[in-house]
Amino acid sequence: MTQYYLAVDIGASSGRHVLGHVEDGRIVLEEMYRFDTKQLRAGGHDCWDIDGLFEQIVKGLEACGKAGKIPTTMGIDTWGVDFVLLDGNGQRVGDAVSYRDDRTKGIFPIVDALISPEIVYRRTGIQRQPFNTLYQLIALKREHPDQIRDARRFLMIPDYFNYLLTGVARNEYTNATTTNLLNARTKDWDTTILSACGLPQVLFAKPTMPGTVVGSLSPEIRDRVGFDTTVVLPATHDTGSAFLAVPARDKNAVYLSSGTWSLLGVEHEGPITTEASRLQNFTNEGGYEYRFRFLKNIMGLWMVQSIRRELNGVNYVEGSGAVSHAMRKPGDPEIGFGDLIAAAEQASDADAFVNVNDDRFLSPDSMIDEIRQACVETGQQAPESVGELMRCVYASLSSCYADSIADLAALTGRTYTSINIVGGGCQDSYLNQLTADACDIPVFAGPIEGTSLGNLIVQLLMAGEMPNLQAARDAIHQSFDITRIDPHE
Repeated sequence: MTQYYLAVDIGASSGRHVLGHVEDGRIVLEEMYRFDTKQLRAGGHDCWDIDGLFEQIVKGLEACGKAGKIPTTMGIDTWGVDFVLLDGNGQRVGDAVSYRDDRTKGIFPIVDALISPEIVYRRTGIQRQPFNTLYQLIALKREHPDQIRDARRFLMIPDYFNYLLTGVARNEYTNATTTNLLNARTKDWDTTILSACGLPQVLFAKPTMPGTVVGSLSPEIRDRVGFDTTVVLPATHDTGSAFLAVPARDKNAVYLSSGTWSLLGVEHEGPITTEASRLQNFTNEGGYEYRFRFLKNIMGLWMVQSIRRELNGVNYVEGSGAVSHAMRKPGDPEIGFGDLIAAAEQASDADAFVNVNDDRFLSPDSMIDEIRQACVETGQQAPESVGELMRCVYASLSSCYADSIADLAALTGRTYTSINIVGGGCQDSYLNQLTADACDIPVFAGPIEGTSLGNLIVQLLMAGEMPNLQAARDAIHQSFDITRIDPHE
């Protein structure tokens, strides 16, 4: 009888339920359910529709039940840094505010007055970003001190979904490392930072490692979906799962998880928390079996996704002050990513560049206007056509990848000879070629479902279907197409 395992992989734009099983040593995937990841405006902030997202998780389980493919175990992964607070009755306190909300604007000097960024980096190894959980919590404390006062438990987003499924509250390690609150060496919450920032230590339970059982479905959920399964912890941070699925053959390979964000780095035996690393804004995220992902967080395909939405007229809000750039007429098919790539290829002579890591691109009213303005401010000709705009984004991303690999080599003292790209972005053949050319090393693209695969790998290891991580990575290499892209001569 086939043993199925379920990865619920929720990203910033969409989520999916992917069943996996092993057949003749190969890993077979089947997408059972897909849904959009939605936000809403509440209390003056951009928030995740957390109740709606959980409803989608349950509907995906129902889809598995209706298909008669019952997972032996299931695991959930999501993005990092965002959280909820629970009161003494286990009820949510406040909203699940999104990391793209602007409540942390201007928060750096406020937190720096409590504890220096040098100390925070030495202790946590996490790059300085305004949306990190530390800064979100201080912003929340300033705006709603009552929520901090009433809270009894802190949970990251996947932790909370596990709690709703099982009634068991656990903090998973890999996602906890994204908070700027976990000590990179003790692998536990850093009491020095918590005390300095006035954050109640009672909220934070000791993190639990991937490969741990959370529990069975609650009676209510079990009755609704028509079956029971065991909820387990994968690497609940999606990048942690994605890096697990990289089938690298080259010991000097750089890993790139390409999606809404581009996470570029390497697996490392321990954290690198030097001053040089801090100044380059590299991060040390925790991984499976206490591996470390030493990487750079790059804005990624968010810019491409935002431009596409604008051109399709999806995110234009009347009265926002932004100019509508919608090109699609009613009844016309949506402008797709392939259309944008084709336009970029036709504008190959365009040479404008922007700093893709500039915070101005995190959540602008209009990505198109922001890119054009950034070009003007740096003395460049603003891209006018869609092709020129897309060429600017793609060239800027590939240039940033090359610069980041050079910085990575300087910080680790190693020479990197290939790039392994996993995730949805590995399908972008145009960006893959630009990346190979900019970095002057070959690119290996695939598998596409990197995050779901990494989630499933932990479950397969727990079940004994794979003897060890290397065997699992070898199985991935044998099971999925990996495309090699060489730099042009």
